[in-house]
Amino acid sequence: MDAEVALLAQSAGTTLIALMATDAWHQVREGITQLWRRAQPERAESVAAELEAVHEDVLAATDADDQETLDELRHQWQGMVRRLLVARPAAVEELRALLDRLDPEGSAARQITQHATASGQGRVYQAGRDQHITER
Repeated sequence: MDAEVALLAQSAGTTLIALMATDAWHQVREGITQLWRRAQPERAESVAAELEAVHEDVLAATDADDQETLDELRHQWQGMVRRLLVARPAAVEELRALLDRLDPEGSAARQITQHATASGQGRVYQAGRDQHITER
């Protein structure tokens, strides 16, 4: 289950940070706080306060297009979630349900990276989704 927990924590950290900069922020805060209240009630208030602080950091980093800070925050939350799941394995299913509610299509956690090289008369066409090319 270690690999499963690590993957779930990675997905959770990515989803949380991505959604903190959206209108879903309030749902994220409430859902994560409730998860901690049930799994580790003694830490719930400090986690709620940390969510607020991280939310401000995410907004600032997003505005500044600071990917390094966003990556650090993502890793921080991945670690926090992984430690919670290791300490309280019963929280795994609850976290899965929360992530499904917050991001049903998994779009916040989906990251696309593309690299291409063209030389001479070569052309490269890349798309993260739909692409329509009409050449004459």
